[in-house]
Amino acid sequence: MSLLTSNPAAAAQVLFSSSATQMHDIGAQMVTPDGRKFRYCKAGATALVAGKLQQAPAEVTGDQNLTAVAAAAGATTVVSTSTVTVTANQYAGGFVAVSVTPDVGRLYKIKSHAAFTAAAPTFELEDALQNAWTTSTRFDLIANPYNGVVVNPTTATSMPVGAAIYNIAISEFGWLQTKGVANLLADGTVTVGTALVASNATAGAVEALTGVQAAVGNAVTGIATTEYGAVFLTLE
Repeated sequence: MSLLTSNPAAAAQVLFSSSATQMHDIGAQMVTPDGRKFRYCKAGATALVAGKLQQAPAEVTGDQNLTAVAAAAGATTVVSTSTVTVTANQYAGGFVAVSVTPDVGRLYKIKSHAAFTAAAPTFELEDALQNAWTTSTRFDLIANPYNGVVVNPTTATSMPVGAAIYNIAISEFGWLQTKGVANLLADGTVTVGTALVASNATAGAVEALTGVQAAVGNAVTGIATTEYGAVFLTLE
């Protein structure tokens, strides 16, 4: 069994498992002694299947470019006058990204929030605002990329985040591999030593570099199409 460590803590949830109980922070990183990296994730609306590339939850454009309510530097609560529909803590562990000044370029981790279906959504932050906000400030809500992962679709709706190493059940928790030698499905013949990207024809697969899809790693071996083979992931 592979040993997971995190300088120096041991993992509460073993590598090859699916759990209905959350045992780590979403996105927590662990490494094996051989240098493979893993991130703790929550499966989305479909189960994760071992050997398939996974994507972060789909971008929600309606939760971007939100109009801010003025807030003082040092505040740990931010409010918008924009209308959004979110479930309780949908964005917890994710981020507020300030896209229009004042305070442009800042990124704040979201601690918690209630459910909202109208204007005035309020978000509690883990860190205080570095600069005052005005009604000119605009911000985006960014989900934790490991919270609600899905099989990487043929048309990207977010970014690839890792390879499933175990069949994690719907809405359950487990580990996703992000770096090092992994076993992944090939779409088309893969040549040893070549760069690989997310497939745009077979969900969850990788294919030879096209220059269009997201890069995910390099082929450790040649892989016949529709078969699984060794890929060195370089997602982080």
